[in-house]
Amino acid sequence: MSGLELQEYLVSNGHNTPMIFITAFPEQRIRERAMGAGAVDFLSKPFDEPRLLDCVQRALKRHEGNSNET
Repeated sequence: MSGLELQEYLVSNGHNTPMIFITAFPEQRIRERAMGAGAVDFLSKPFDEPRLLDCVQRALKRHEGNSNET
């Protein structure tokens, strides 16, 4: 199962899990698909640590926001 397939499965089953995609093969159409389905970010290798940490912080904030909606 690819990351996109996992994302589609989770979204279709009502999960609001924040996802960060990390790839060595960046393709614009895949990036657009992932981001359109709600990914926090789509990082291409190599990436720098500050950018990854920023993505993780945004994912945690998104998760906290979703947890407060119940």
